[in-house]
Amino acid sequence: MLPWHQYLLGLVFIIAGANHFRTPKIYERIMPLYIPSPSFMVLLSGITEMIAGFLILNPQTQTIGVWAIIGQLVVFLTVHVYMLQEKEASLQLPKWFLVLRIPLQFGMMYWASQYIDV
Repeated sequence: MLPWHQYLLGLVFIIAGANHFRTPKIYERIMPLYIPSPSFMVLLSGITEMIAGFLILNPQTQTIGVWAIIGQLVVFLTVHVYMLQEKEASLQLPKWFLVLRIPLQFGMMYWASQYIDV
């Protein structure tokens, strides 16, 4: 049996990934311009988020899931910085919230790292 907070992390990533399919236009809007094929990348990132969420829920695959989550969070930092730089990409969120999301990414990486070789 895994700790409840590991299930929570997996669920967060599964729901976040599924949301890419529910509201893809929002994710396309925050995609940095230098990333090709924004529609495809939104769907791909949604799929990989869900896969990582499921991987961390299985003791045999949780370490792979951890590294998949950490890798995604590192890549997603580019989106958070882009949202700070480009007004159209900010989704009209307050600047303080956009800034807060960056250290939150590192907190999520730390949270995920707790499940390596549990």
